Amino acid sequence: MVRIKKNDKVRIIQGQDRNKIGKVLEVFRKKGKVRVEGIAVAVRHHKARRRGEVSGKKCKEQLIDISNVMPIIGSNDRPCRVNSKIVESHGKKRRVRVCNYNKEVF
Repeated sequence: MVRIKKNDKVRIIQGQDRNKIGKVLEVFRKKGKVRVEGIAVAVRHHKARRRGEVSGKKCKEQLIDISNVMPIIGSNDRPCRVNSKIVESHGKKRRVRVCNYNKEVF
């Protein structure tokens, strides 16, 4: 069961960007890593090689371990642990993510 998905709002709980909030851009399940918008940004200096190219700085978000982020549910920006639950709707069983704090489905 995946506890974090793309476009989830997450809070960083470990590392230099601790307590910052961002949106998940990519999830790498096999690696156990995520890329979060505005978090763990690495700056690379780019030199112009051809005529017409512009030199400057390029910023890119680096990968973070998935254990260092927690999803945020609701408007109070409080991170929560995630569990899964099987819900039956229209005769089909689905697995949904549930917040352990307030049992809210997301």
